[in-house]
Amino acid sequence: MRQRTLTLQQIYREGTEALKKAGIQEAAVDAWLLLSYVTGFDKAAYYGNPGAEMTEEAEQRYQVCINRRRRRIPLQHITGEQEFMGYSFLVNEHVLIPRQDTETLVEEALKYLQPGCRILDLCTGSGCIILSLLKIGGERLKIKELSGEGTDISGDALKTAVKNARRLTVKADFFRGDLFENAEGTYDMIVSNPPYIPTRVIEGLQDEVRLYDPYIALDGKEDGLHFYRRITADSVHYCKPGSRLLFEIGSEQGKEVSALMEKAGYREICVKKDLTGLDRVVSGVYNGE
Repeated sequence: MRQRTLTLQQIYREGTEALKKAGIQEAAVDAWLLLSYVTGFDKAAYYGNPGAEMTEEAEQRYQVCINRRRRRIPLQHITGEQEFMGYSFLVNEHVLIPRQDTETLVEEALKYLQPGCRILDLCTGSGCIILSLLKIGGERLKIKELSGEGTDISGDALKTAVKNARRLTVKADFFRGDLFENAEGTYDMIVSNPPYIPTRVIEGLQDEVRLYDPYIALDGKEDGLHFYRRITADSVHYCKPGSRLLFEIGSEQGKEVSALMEKAGYREICVKKDLTGLDRVVSGVYNGE
């Protein structure tokens, strides 16, 4: 028999307190998002009737979600989705959770889309970068005949990317491979958010990242530059004069990645800062020499 009846307001307060005690930094935000996930209430509905009673089933589901979050399981792994560039993407343990930092890469790449642009997204993960470019470029910016491909070494990640393409009704091709493996022809734009965290740093990351993001999506090897070296060196075989390469980078990697691109024959190299003022994107144009 049910021991008590809780209102939305009461259980939200209890959820917030439980997450605070567990050391969750944004306890109130996460408690609210989980409440909305379980009940389907938005804030207008909640504030219109905060004294509404929770059903026993909803209360139990909410407690399960709160307990999972207390164990540092990422909020997005509990709800199964994450918003990125205004769209909802499916996420799971096989893909890196899309972050606002990466929106800087998409926003920069959107500036250079042209009709007929062929785009390659390396280390595509959930597909959030390539799918956002194709969705926004085609539907909002009305750029015609865009095409895109995403590659990842993880077959499970690619399954998620394919589901997201269907979810957003975007046509994109995804194939499994180690960076350019299985890529064919030349591209007008190559984008990538590769693993860039030095191996030694990973153990010091917050639990939500260290324990639950795919290790292969984090590990940039000894100095964090391993994949930038490989991608930049090999990219010239898949570029033509005027093709553009864009990377997301760690906040202290701008100079090193810029130097790699210059050495490989890129010009017009620039570093773009994110909303917090940190270096976040490096881009350049291949000169064909």
